[in-house]
Amino acid sequence: MTATENPMVDEAPLSFECDLPDPPEKVWRALTEPELLAAWMMPNDIKAEAGSRFAFAGPDATIECEVLEAEPGRLLRYSWREKPGADDGGLPAFDSVVTFTLAGTASGGTHLCIVHDGFVPVAQPLVAVSGAGCGLSLDTRKNPTAANAPCMMLRAA
Repeated sequence: MTATENPMVDEAPLSFECDLPDPPEKVWRALTEPELLAAWMMPNDIKAEAGSRFAFAGPDATIECEVLEAEPGRLLRYSWREKPGADDGGLPAFDSVVTFTLAGTASGGTHLCIVHDGFVPVAQPLVAVSGAGCGLSLDTRKNPTAANAPCMMLRAA
């Protein structure tokens, strides 16, 4: 499905790339161990195995996910379904996909690429928001620190 076939599909992914000093194994743990992932995202019950379902405890509502691909130390891809909270004024839920790609660097660190794309509304939206769904940032001075605020971005539109 393309934006031409369905104007409610936003094909503009949100992406971020950075080089981290830590090796891919350590970054992988930060992405796949619930306690470590919760420290920079949200509380969760992730299990990094294809087909495994898990959830993030979002600020306003649960975010339901399913691991689509998991290659330890290299690739993690999961679906993301954010349901609107009670205070979202009727905004729609969005289905999307989050992909983390890790590659070792010459210095022993990790090149991390995060892509959040495939934003498809589950219900007819009241407002179309470009890239509606995710705000990610990493603090490359220390460990990855992401602030994921999808509901806030929708409310700000």
